[in-house]
Amino acid sequence: MSRFRRYNPLVGLRDLRLFLHSRQKHELIFAFLAIVTTLLVITGFMIDARDLKKPYERDIQYVQSWPLNRTDAEIVAAQKADQKTRAAEEAKRKELEAKNRAALKRIDDTLNRWGF
Repeated sequence: MSRFRRYNPLVGLRDLRLFLHSRQKHELIFAFLAIVTTLLVITGFMIDARDLKKPYERDIQYVQSWPLNRTDAEIVAAQKADQKTRAAEEAKRKELEAKNRAALKRIDDTLNRWGF
């Protein structure tokens, strides 16, 4: 315990206060900005790392194999069936785009109100 007698937190804080007191104002401002920037980067990495805990999900895309001897009627029937699914996907995509557009318009209106 004799070693720890020399280490006093109050003496350390007094030394830090004297060190900061001897610095000029612009040095303290830049030191504060450097600390804040570093903490923002570290916080960003911590938030991003939280998303990495999700398990990897494969996105397998299958390709249909068609026989070479299929008739034109079979091709037209397949195209009509695919048209329904494509129309549903297109409607869903347009609805999502409309929601995104509305959200961005609200943000733009707010920024215009603030003068940006």
